[in-house]
Amino acid sequence: MSRRGGGRRSSEPRPDQGSSTPSPSFQRGGGGDRGRGRGRRGGFTPAPSPTPVRAPPPAASGYLSATAGPSTSSTPQEMASSSNAPPPSASSSASMEELSQEIAKKLSFGSTSATGGSVPVSSKAIVPPPRPQLGRIGRKCTIRANHFVVEVSDRDLFHYDVAITPEITSKKVNRDVISQLVRSYRESHLGNRMPAYDGRKSLYTAGALPFEAKEFVVKLVEKNDPASSSSSVKKERQFNVAIKYASKVDMHHLKEFLSGRQKDVPQETIQILDIVLRASPSEKYVTVGRSFFSLDLGKKGELGNGIEYWRGYYQSLRPTQMGLSLNIDVSARSFYEPILVTEFVAKYFNLRDLSRPLSDQDRVKVKRALRGIKVEISYRDYARSFKVTGISNLPVDKTMFTLDDKKTKVSVHQYFWDRYNIGLKYTSLPPLQAGTDAKPIYLPMELCKIAGGQRYTKKLNERQVTALLRATCQRPSARENSIKEMVAHNDYSRNVLVRNEFGIQVKEELTSVDARVLPPPMLKYHDTGREARVDPHLGQWNMINKKMVNGGKIDFWTCVNFSTRVQRDLPFEFCWQLMDMCNSKGMEFHPDPIIQIHSADSRHIEKALHDVHKKCTAKLANQKGKQLQLLIIILPDFSGSYGKIKRICETELGIVSQCCQPQQAKKLSKQYLENVALKINVKAGGRNTVLNDAIQRRIPNVTDLPTIIFGADVTHPQPGEDSSPSIAAVVASMDWPEVTKYRGLVSAQAHREEIIQDLYKKYQDPQKGLVHSGMIRELFIAFRRSTGQKPHRIIFYRDGVSEGQFSQVLLHEMQAIREACGTLEEGYCPPVTFVVVQKRHHTRFFPADHSKRDLTDRSGNILPGTVVDTKICHPTEFDFYLNSHAGIQGTSRPTHYHVLFDENNFTADGLQTLTNNLCYTYARCTRSVSIVPPAYYAHLAAFRARYYIEGETSDSGSTGATGRSVEARSLPVVKENVKDVMFYC
Repeated sequence: MSRRGGGRRSSEPRPDQGSSTPSPSFQRGGGGDRGRGRGRRGGFTPAPSPTPVRAPPPAASGYLSATAGPSTSSTPQEMASSSNAPPPSASSSASMEELSQEIAKKLSFGSTSATGGSVPVSSKAIVPPPRPQLGRIGRKCTIRANHFVVEVSDRDLFHYDVAITPEITSKKVNRDVISQLVRSYRESHLGNRMPAYDGRKSLYTAGALPFEAKEFVVKLVEKNDPASSSSSVKKERQFNVAIKYASKVDMHHLKEFLSGRQKDVPQETIQILDIVLRASPSEKYVTVGRSFFSLDLGKKGELGNGIEYWRGYYQSLRPTQMGLSLNIDVSARSFYEPILVTEFVAKYFNLRDLSRPLSDQDRVKVKRALRGIKVEISYRDYARSFKVTGISNLPVDKTMFTLDDKKTKVSVHQYFWDRYNIGLKYTSLPPLQAGTDAKPIYLPMELCKIAGGQRYTKKLNERQVTALLRATCQRPSARENSIKEMVAHNDYSRNVLVRNEFGIQVKEELTSVDARVLPPPMLKYHDTGREARVDPHLGQWNMINKKMVNGGKIDFWTCVNFSTRVQRDLPFEFCWQLMDMCNSKGMEFHPDPIIQIHSADSRHIEKALHDVHKKCTAKLANQKGKQLQLLIIILPDFSGSYGKIKRICETELGIVSQCCQPQQAKKLSKQYLENVALKINVKAGGRNTVLNDAIQRRIPNVTDLPTIIFGADVTHPQPGEDSSPSIAAVVASMDWPEVTKYRGLVSAQAHREEIIQDLYKKYQDPQKGLVHSGMIRELFIAFRRSTGQKPHRIIFYRDGVSEGQFSQVLLHEMQAIREACGTLEEGYCPPVTFVVVQKRHHTRFFPADHSKRDLTDRSGNILPGTVVDTKICHPTEFDFYLNSHAGIQGTSRPTHYHVLFDENNFTADGLQTLTNNLCYTYARCTRSVSIVPPAYYAHLAAFRARYYIEGETSDSGSTGATGRSVEARSLPVVKENVKDVMFYC
């Protein structure tokens, strides 16, 4: 049974601290010794040994040595065991050397310390830590993964540069040119070699070509391809192709890396083999990133609004413990339907009558939807295609342009009648525009057909997402069969280029993987409940006979209803039952609202919210420091207001709110009320449940020393929103040792910037001088204020980082963490474990036997708690896949955790168990979740902040704010009282 919400009363004493403990703050000079002056710049000193860099000892009189309790008498170094990491290989790549030098320069204290002593700086490469060992905890089992073993013959690979003139931007045309070249010259000039081509500048062969450099003339006979655009029809095009030797690729490097004797990834070798495996499908199918789509790969289906989905598959070659592995997964993507543009407009706006002119708003929406796509015309003697650059402001009978004589002006409507004897039917519709603004080409919508095979890149609306999920959602057994069918369809073993030319063999069986099912943690509830502890079963439990471990207290609340479809007395009854539910679960909820529960006009939401705030403030004017604690809102009947409400409440008025859908509120369902109660408890500063092991201080590397756990994420705007900023969110635990309550901060940064810019900032103030700020400092100070302790250890879960960004994110964000710590206190440098959390991958797990109920959950998926760190994982680095949740529908997606930095010397069991156990502490439901909660909370906070600047997403997929307004508007600041609770839940 699903539940939501969670938290803890801030005034309640903790097991490790009396209620009278003061809340000291960090001082720039360091700890309680205020006379020491500003601390030296934060950082760490890489040790001269090849083991992961260690943090320096704390300052002699710093807080680390001054905190109470026997567990804090040791430094982090004494608490951590020594590392047995092997030294990095001598043959590290140039890029790794540059990275190591940059890290050594940036992630260290300056050349001299605050006291004048020199600090050593290491030039050793900073590489992700090696896998400490395989995990052992949990019940062993065998599962299958959609990874297929790839065996490669020991053949010399050669790389050649390719230059095609005249230059072509289309990969498809490039491939056609090279294919024609191979057909024409393979036997006579290429030594009978069959090359693999990447569609751009590189060509690869297994064995050398019989020349160093050579130019070829290729004549390409054009097919009547509607997807290609040209100024005039040509029966034949001529290209000059220059092929020049670039390098020989070392296969030995790949073998050494896979065996663990080489540290840096032989990326070029893997890329070549990947290109070979992708060569054939790239010619046959529509390529989208690493995926292929075609009507030959499955039936298409409608998504509505002129959009359809195509089926296909994802394919990627990966280095793993068992050697090279081909990861293959079935997939689906949205495409434009190949229909007349008039039909598309009718479907897009659900119009039956196209004789009426489009409104300016609708015209802009059509322009956004069609800009950049190719349309075909066939009213001339031949088919031709154009790329849409815009849309006219006027209908076809009023859009004028000048004829070739540069004198005569004529309307588009008149031109088509005079030139082609075509009488246009929809004269009120504006024509599409191709060409440039200086030389526009106007095309009537009714004469243009959208070319097939074009991906729809805009955001799908809710209905389309639902339709796509419904069409592609498959139970594990069905998905496994689909993957097998796709592999059989590709038939790699019979592909001449793959098998014969390059000697690559792909096995057709899914990989059997050794896995373990971790035990669920025991959860602690309040002792006054009939059940003070619970052992979750299959990743879920319920709140029956339980009370929140720390119930929040709400004295000042009210409710406003914006729905017109609920009965007049419903808001009163709903609030009464919700209040009763909150009290029954352990909260203290005052029975009377501060001002009367009332309904308001949904057309004037902003005024209604300001009125509530004004009345409540006036009512509490005589009670110093008191304010409205909770505003319950029954949302309007239409979508589009949630983001606006949250922005006004959280950034303008300082109101913590709980929004409820009217269709849910009017049901008065006990389960729904319970879900809302759990969310309200978090927003009141309470906690729903905590890990029993945390209370008992039995979590390694967490409960022995004050530990702060971070979650961080960056969300980017949807395609097409080119000026909208990216939003970073960072949350941090505030309730050690329970690590259940998280404070969240958000920040806007440059468009599509992945590195979090505001972790640490410094600037020169005319009055204050050098000012240090940033998310890390603010969260550390809040942790100190909340717990009375200073973090001795940092665990940083970073979401949303792709493998290609690992080094860059680690370098810059670790530097920010170090600098921020160093500005809080001289020499303050708690050890860090930096873990990347990846959800967007294509690895799927399947039960070894779908019929055995003890191996699956109710949905047929593998059991919650299933962890994998063998075979399909990285050859040497510390990573694992964890399926921490129970499946509901479809096939569960495990989360991939990759440790990039670890000064806390976690064991495999330690980090896997901690991560799995944390997944049972998510505040909004009584289920374990699929991603570690701090990362989940960061995602929620970032998503909330995007509402502040973009508003609600409309049905058409466009955002409520235009690009220009987004660019001009900075992210509004969340009020301090809202920050103090988990407002994003």
